[in-house]
Amino acid sequence: MPARTSLPSSRSTRWSCTGCWWPWRGACGPPPNSTPRHVAAVQRPVSGDRPPDRPFPPGEYPVVVIGSGPGALQFSHALDQLGIGRATISADPSPGGMFRRLPLFQRLLSWTKPYALGDPASRVGEWYDWNSLLSDEVSLRAVMPALMDGTSSFPTRANMEENLATFVSRSGLQVRYDCAWESTRKADDGRFVLTTSDGDYTAQVVVFAVGMAEPWKPKTPGIELVPHYVEAGRVEEYAGKRVFVIGKQNSAFEVATALLPWAKQIILASPRPATLSVVEHSLAGVRARYVQPYEDAIMHNGVFMLDVKIDRIEALGAGFRVRMSRTEDAREYTYEADAAIATTGFAVPLRDLPALGVATFAQGKQPALTPWWESVSVPGIFFAGTITQAAAGLRKHGIPANSGALHGYRYNALVLARHLARTRFGMDLPRPVLAPDEVVAFLLEAATLAPELWNQRSYLAQVVSVSGEEGWRDEGIWPLADFVDSGGPDAVAITLEPDPAARLYPAVYVRKGGVVEEHLLDPDDLNEYRGSEHRSQLTSILAPLLPAGRER
Repeated sequence: MPARTSLPSSRSTRWSCTGCWWPWRGACGPPPNSTPRHVAAVQRPVSGDRPPDRPFPPGEYPVVVIGSGPGALQFSHALDQLGIGRATISADPSPGGMFRRLPLFQRLLSWTKPYALGDPASRVGEWYDWNSLLSDEVSLRAVMPALMDGTSSFPTRANMEENLATFVSRSGLQVRYDCAWESTRKADDGRFVLTTSDGDYTAQVVVFAVGMAEPWKPKTPGIELVPHYVEAGRVEEYAGKRVFVIGKQNSAFEVATALLPWAKQIILASPRPATLSVVEHSLAGVRARYVQPYEDAIMHNGVFMLDVKIDRIEALGAGFRVRMSRTEDAREYTYEADAAIATTGFAVPLRDLPALGVATFAQGKQPALTPWWESVSVPGIFFAGTITQAAAGLRKHGIPANSGALHGYRYNALVLARHLARTRFGMDLPRPVLAPDEVVAFLLEAATLAPELWNQRSYLAQVVSVSGEEGWRDEGIWPLADFVDSGGPDAVAITLEPDPAARLYPAVYVRKGGVVEEHLLDPDDLNEYRGSEHRSQLTSILAPLLPAGRER
């Protein structure tokens, strides 16, 4: 483990409320009894200087980050703010990742509502802006709202690309572009060596933020004849045609929505029925923006949704013959289509990582991860961005976290950066002291306002520890699954959980003597948990940890 060194004076004297994650606590000075530490100064352009065109030449770095999409940018910026040296490399010529070309029909599914709750740059406002990257620096926060014209709360693909480019420009965030990762191996000393188009990079920690960007198709005979979603043509090319869409998830309904004014007939086919977000109370379902084809199918208006197994696809002139069998009773169908599109999803471009030992699941599409987004089989290999959805968490009531989208994984990036600072680079991060009579209010404030908890329900939790020697300490945000499954000192974690009826309630996990107990607070129609009823509930739950007479 490297030696610990003090933060440079520019950081050690610039304490701010955002530094301890809770700006509404009003803490304007350094946390008591907290001495931050620092390693490996980041390569950062001096104000006013032009960043180098080709930063991070091949060589040795504490951390190497691969990617230049929002996940890579958020994580790289988090490392910079912590003062951890890194190299970020990308095969792309500019920032943006998949948003340089997708979604195909331009509008995103993630909202930004500039006027929803006061200042969009406030941390509370992050719940209403799902598309901006995060920073302690005010000038870098809430970039997206200023780019939108008010015609929709869903930005365009071009808005998103500009949003990311603006963040990079304002922050001076450095990335070595046009540097393609080609292969990976382990050196004799246990570090990783990445071979790239520019040369070799060596690091003890490698973070892959390469997205779920590799088009994937199942092994259906003949499906190789069908263009994948990313290869679909312009909408005019489908005018007057019978279009067969393989799949019933968001990309299928995105395609169908775009083709409604053009296609003669649209078939959406997959073994299982479509699920809607408004019915499932989860973003895992088809979003409300794309329900028009669903309604057209219900109204028998030229759209059909078939629950079928596709047995074979054959070329038929310029079109396709699709042979399928109904899921319910195996009844066979044949459909002749003028065009077809496979909206069958994406995989993580893992390249040679499985050969290195990285375990996968879902037919090899995703890496198997710990709650801290580390490979379960190759320590030192981590993942950021949308790939973090591979860590399922507790998945209470079957409802997944939001790690597949920016508004979820941007918090994962911050949590991961702090985790690496503590566990890999020997940094002592601030752990602000809480008075016993502050604890209940602090936790309920988090449940009511903390964007980490709102955006990553049931996955991220606010943790407070307690001991006779140190008293109560704000430990920051942690993955809930790790808190529940791992040992540690007496502590409490609070998170938000949705039930199957979409009601939200705070869930409190108390760890005492190594045993974790779960307690659920009552829901509130307006999601306000700071009132006397919830204070009384939480005080009772924490009684075994709170000193007598101090439970307020």
